[in-house]
Amino acid sequence: MKLVRDKIPNIIKESGREPDYYSAPKPEHIQRLFDKMREELDEFIEDPCLEEAADMYEVFLTICNMHDLTLHDVVWEASSKWKERGGFEEGIVLRESADDDEEWRNYCAWG
Repeated sequence: MKLVRDKIPNIIKESGREPDYYSAPKPEHIQRLFDKMREELDEFIEDPCLEEAADMYEVFLTICNMHDLTLHDVVWEASSKWKERGGFEEGIVLRESADDDEEWRNYCAWG
C-alpha cells in the first residue's frame, strides 16, 4: 500500500481494471504524506530533475495544507529567515561553537 495521486484510481478504472483503495483518515494521511515525501526526496537525490522536484512540491503543499499552513505564509517565513540568517547556497558547515546558550541553539540544526 502506498499513497498515490488523487486521480490514479480513475486512471486505473479507465484502463479496464478495478482499483482497491480507500481514503485514509487524517492521522494516517499525514503519516503517509511524510513517507511519500521521503520517497520523493530519495528519488530526487537519485535523479535531480524537474519531475521529481514537482512531486516533492506537490507533497509539500499537501502537508502544509494538512497543518493549516499556506504557501504564502511559508514563503514569507522563509524570506524573513533568509534576510536574518541567509540561505544555504554557500555550503557553510559549522563544526562547533563555544557559545551553547539557548538563543544560539535556535540558529543551529542540532538545537
